[in-house]
Order: sequence, then C-alpha cells, then structure tokens
Amino acid sequence: MASGNFSPFDVRKSSNHCSRLAVVVFVAFSLSAIWIFLPSSSTFPVQNPDLLHQENNNLGRKVTDGSSGNTQIQNPDVANNDKRTIETGSGNAVQQAKADSANTAGANQEEKIPEDSTNMKTSSANTPDKSDIESKFEDGTEDIQKSNQHESVESGEKPNVETRKTDGGQHDGEQSMASEGSDSDEKLNWSKGNDSDVDDSTKRPNAQDSFDEVKQEEKEVKQNSQSVREDQDKNNEPEVADNNLETQEMIQESNDQSDSFNEITAQQGSMSKEPNDYVWRVCNTTAGPDYIPCLDNVYAVRRLPTTMHYEHRERHCPDDAPTCLVPLPAGYRKPIQWPISRDKIWFYNVPHTELARIKGRQNWVKVAGEYLIFPGGGTQFVHGAIPYIDRIEDANPAIAWGKRTRVILDVGCGVGSFGGYLFERDVLTMSFAPKDEHEAQVQFALERGIPAILAVMGTKRLPFPGGVFDAIHCARCRVPWHIEGGKLLLELNRLLRPGGYFVWSATPLYRKDPENVGIWKEMSKLTTAMCWNFTVIKKDKLNKVSIAMYRKPTSNECYESRTQNEPPLCNDLEDANSAWNVTLQACMHKVPTDMSERGSQWPENWPLRLGKPPYWLNKVAVYGKVAQGDFNADYEHWKNVVSQTYLNGIGISWSSIRNVMDMRALYGGFAAALKDLKVWVMNVILIDSPDTLPIIYERGLIGIYHDWCESFNTYPRSYDLLHADYLFATLKKRCKLVPVLAEVDRILRPEGILIVRDDMEIISEIESMAKSLQWEVRFAHSEDNTGLLCVQKTFWRPVDVETITSAIA
Repeated sequence: MASGNFSPFDVRKSSNHCSRLAVVVFVAFSLSAIWIFLPSSSTFPVQNPDLLHQENNNLGRKVTDGSSGNTQIQNPDVANNDKRTIETGSGNAVQQAKADSANTAGANQEEKIPEDSTNMKTSSANTPDKSDIESKFEDGTEDIQKSNQHESVESGEKPNVETRKTDGGQHDGEQSMASEGSDSDEKLNWSKGNDSDVDDSTKRPNAQDSFDEVKQEEKEVKQNSQSVREDQDKNNEPEVADNNLETQEMIQESNDQSDSFNEITAQQGSMSKEPNDYVWRVCNTTAGPDYIPCLDNVYAVRRLPTTMHYEHRERHCPDDAPTCLVPLPAGYRKPIQWPISRDKIWFYNVPHTELARIKGRQNWVKVAGEYLIFPGGGTQFVHGAIPYIDRIEDANPAIAWGKRTRVILDVGCGVGSFGGYLFERDVLTMSFAPKDEHEAQVQFALERGIPAILAVMGTKRLPFPGGVFDAIHCARCRVPWHIEGGKLLLELNRLLRPGGYFVWSATPLYRKDPENVGIWKEMSKLTTAMCWNFTVIKKDKLNKVSIAMYRKPTSNECYESRTQNEPPLCNDLEDANSAWNVTLQACMHKVPTDMSERGSQWPENWPLRLGKPPYWLNKVAVYGKVAQGDFNADYEHWKNVVSQTYLNGIGISWSSIRNVMDMRALYGGFAAALKDLKVWVMNVILIDSPDTLPIIYERGLIGIYHDWCESFNTYPRSYDLLHADYLFATLKKRCKLVPVLAEVDRILRPEGILIVRDDMEIISEIESMAKSLQWEVRFAHSEDNTGLLCVQKTFWRPVDVETITSAIA
C-alpha cells in the first residue's frame, strides 16, 4: 500500500506488486502517447533543485518576446559563453558561435515555437509533466528511463543550441533537437536531471495545471487496486497540497503577468523580490507628459529673488526626488527610426505647434498631418543646414569638419538641425538650449535622434570640463555675450580647446542699425581683450547673413603682453574642470604650455583619436594601473562585450536604437565600441567619481557631469537605450534606488532598453522594480556575485495618481 506524501523528489514505493505492474503498463502507454502528440518546443521539464547549487548560481533566462510571441531559451553552455564575454572579454564566445553555426547547418529543420502564446499555454496545461510522473511512480518508470537513456547514448544524440534571428532583428538562444526521431529519448534524458543534459535556464509554464493532470492520471490507475484506492481516499488531499506547495517553492517566479507582459523566468528561480513590493503612481503636474523634476519646480522658481540671469531656467531640484511615473502623451507611438527621423517625426509624440507657427517661415519645423516635418532650416540658414555648413569650411578650411574638428558645442540649438546635418561630416555636436525658450525645441531635437540637453547660460557653469570642444557655434543664439564684462563669453572660453574656433552668425555682423552696430563694437573690444584671433568674416549670400570666426590662443604670450588685466586671469587654484553647480567666474584660465599637460597639443584627427590614448594620460588611472594601459584594457574589454554579447546575445534590435546613454561611462569605452552603429552616446560621469570626462572628449565623444540622485536635464522619453555598469551599487551609498529607477523610466522611451551590470543584490532589486513596472526581462545572467540584466520598458502606466505639489503652477 502506498504511503507518505507524493513529493517530486521523494517517492515511497508501493508494496503491491500487481499495482506496480499496472502502473508501469499505464505510464509507459501514457508517456508514449504524450511524446507523440506533445510539441517539443512547448515542454519545459522541471529541474531538480538539488542541481542548482552545483551550477554556481549561474542564471540563464528563457524570455518571451511579448510583441511577436517569439521565445528565447538560453542553455547553460550559452550562459557560460556569455559569462566569459561579460567578465573577461574573451574571444571564445565568437569561436563557439561559429562552431555552433557550423554544427547546425546540416541539421534538420528546427522546431518552431508557436507564435500564439495562448495555444502554447493550453497545450502545456493539458499535458502531464514527465518529471512529475517519474517522481510519483519511480519504480514503474525506472526501467523505461534506463532503456531510453541507453538508446540516447548509443545514438549519440544531444540537444543542440543554435542562434536564430527573430523578426525584430535580434539573435535569440533557442533549443533545437538534432532530429525529430530523437525527441522522446532526449526529453526523457532531460527529465532525469543529468548534469550534462539538463537545461538550467528553462521551466515549464502552467506547472500547477500539469500537477492537476498527474493527479487525475494517478486516480485512474489506482482504481485497479482496492488497497491503493482506499489509501488514495485517505491521503489524496494532503498529498496534492504538498505537491502544489513544493511546486510553488521550486518555481519561484510565476507566469501570471498580463498578456502584454508575457515573460517566463528561469527554472532556477528569480533573482528578484516579489514585484508587489513596489507601488507606482502617475505624476500629476502642470507639465504633464513633459515633466522634468529639476526644471519644473514651480515652488522654488516662485521664490527666486530675481530672474534677470535666467535663474528660472536653471536647476531647482525638489527636496525629495519623485517616485511617480510621467504619463505618456495621448496617441504616443514608437518613434520613427534614424535617418528618416531627422526629417520627420510623429506629431503626437511631441504635440506642440507653437514653434511651427512662429518659425515655420524659417524652415525650422512644419506640421503635415500626423507628422512634424523638419526642412533642415534655421534662423541663419533658412535654405538648409548643409550649404551653411559648407560655407563655414569654405571660409576657413582649417576647421576641417570631421577631421580636425570632431566635437563641437551648439549654443541655442533650436531644433538641432545644425548638429543633425553635421553627422554627414563625421562631426558630433552637443546641442543645448533652455527649457521653453522656444517651445519644446530640445525635445524636437531628441525625438529626431540628435544629441541635445536642456541648459542655460545663466549664473552657473555648463556641466562640461574645460578645454574640450574643438569648436563652438552660435547662430542667433540670443545670448548677450558682451554684457557684464563678457562673463558668458568667458564661459565659452573655458570650454573651448586652445586653438579651437568660435563660429558666430548673428545680426550684429551685417545689420547697421545703432543697436547692432553697438553690439559689434563691444564684441570686437571684448574678443581682442580675450586674445581671440579674429580669423574671418564671411558673407553667406544664399541665406543673406554673415559668419565670423575667432580662434582661441595656443600660448600665454598675448595674456602676458596686455596693458590691462581685463578680463583677469583666473587664480592658479581655480579648476577649469570643476563644473557641477559652480558659479560663473569672470576670468580666463592660462593656456597649458607643458607638453605633458592636456591642452598643450591638438588631439589626433578623427577617427585616430578614438582608440589612441591621449598623450597627456600618464597618471595612475581609475583601475589602479598605468593610465594608458588602463585605457587600452578598457577599450578592448568593451569591444569584446559589445561585439560578442550586446550586439547578438541579449535580444536587442539595434536597428531601432538611436539615442544611447552610458550612465556611468569612465573612459567611454562602451561608446567607442558602438562607433560603427548609427547611434550616438551621451557619456555621463558621476560628480563623485574620478574625472575622466576630458578623456572622453579627447577621443572624439561627448559627455556630461551629473548626479543621478537628481533628475537629468532632458525631456521624458529621450533615450532608446540606457547602459548602467555598476552604477546602482555606487548610487545606493548616497540615495534610494526607487527614485533613480523612476528617473530611468522617465527618460527611457517605451520599448526602450535598460542594460544593467552590477552586484547580484543590486540586480535582484532592479529586476524586481522593473517587473513591478511591467517591463519585460529580455536577458539575465549571473556569475558568482556579478549579474547582467537586460530589460525592456513597455507602454504600461499605472492607474493611481500622485500630485507633485511643487510642480503645480
């Protein structure tokens, strides 16, 4: 008589020999029927948890693409390859991928996973789990297992792992059988739990339903024996309860999300806490879908003593960082891809028409049905940016777009057309303008796929290091350079590289009314006192404007020969790179003259400067090595990680990625590794980390200083991909992570990607928060105490509302 609980891992044997024979016959028949009719791709055997400890907590993931129904399954071998890529940058992963591709080239047609997730669930729910039947009737199935294992060994058949490209363009790990004829043997081997064949990264959905089916099968079999039937009557309820409890413990993460959030996690169990630990609400603010916490603090702005110097456009962060989610604009849809987005975007993504009304005649932007059209014009280049860009180089060939001049700053950028068209000349432009000075101009630029931030030349330094821009451009940027001793122009002098050019196109150059004539005289006097060399003034007959260019000196001779020390030279203790929340100084820094100092020489021409360590990089670096060796090691590491893991291994459709941010950039190696893709990267250097931002600019990339305990100066839905390499572990020492992830949600577009590499404790916390936000887990992997997580934001917004009183006008 059977006794005890029917545990999946501890089954007591029946003493009734006849019952055993009946069980063996029935189970053998049932298994044969099941294997014949059950689709292999929808079966996910439950793994013995005793094996989990032996796998060093390596976590692979099976993830379903909610948009297409395509399913990814990661095999332990694949996880190990990714582990090598992530941690060591080894080239083994590429070789392994080639070998896998060759091995599968001659295989039979791979089994397709049903696109209809509902059908898959139904099939799984109606089919008994083989591992459960084995555990319940161990004696009856032991011979069958041995027989099938023997056949499997003789045939030499093992599950192959191959990579396939989904409709979205990404490569997903997928289980495939060598042949249909080996399905039964293979599946039985997996359910036995052998170390070599068990797939750690998969589990069967709807396992509760499977156990219910097993219960029904068990009842039918035991009706053949009166003694078993009596025992069943006594013990059925507690046994089923124990089975259900153990199943829930073994499957630690449920598949009970909504249909739109269709994710199936790893059989090993979740790294995260339960999603219900977090409660999210929609932000109720005057700015609505365009809410920027540190720029929409109405309460703080109302209490400013003056706004004469644009103090109301500067950062005023709330005392408590928001934890609510910014709503989506009505009718929001996935942005148009680059390069089409440069010329047109969806109207409802940025539903503002004021700029089209007041600037339409200057070809900034026009409304055309459901699109906003950008003809490529600007105030000073009505007939297009390209002729204007070419005219600048014609007037001064030394500027050499895309060679000598690689990184520039565009002041008062409008809708970003100047920087957008400079991409064709291999020039990377950091564009900026204040919020609402022209309605949503920076938001237009970002939606088009053009680098831009919200900033103002007011009372604080811009968040960039000194001497990093090859050129600075201002086309009718409406900045009064000449007033108050030229304080604002002196800020440009701080940012401009020695030998770099200031390109200025404005009405004082060509209009002869008293106001413009007076401004021109003041500017001439100021630039002469600053020792800027007036290089050329060029008339643009097409646009009926003029362009002036000034060159910053490369030595201190002019400074030392001035009769008046006005503007004054800065104190030697004044750090030109100190820029976070630093008040503007009306002084000039000396030009570096020591050949080992940054700024004493011009960088290599682009693209050579990207991979070559700067000549001045000779100190102990971030990782404690000699700086140039540190630089090279970092670059090689990120080239390997990007090429072997990010581009192919974690389910990202890179054709839909344009705006990228590295939230903790160090040397900019991640951005440099993406140089061949049609993306741009905003590299962020933390204010309390080693100052490596000058290195990033030196290699021809762009970046900014920032404190992630506060909101970033950009509009919501600005970026397609955010990359966080050990960011959250660093931040947790100073601020809570929930507001940080709320900020990530704010600046990330729906269907945008967040990649996190961090400690396992942090990965668990971020994954839990991401799931509570209804984000989809695309990939997850762990090795020792390090984890890699890739999640995708969805269109989900909560129902509850939270009013931010400081942001209500």
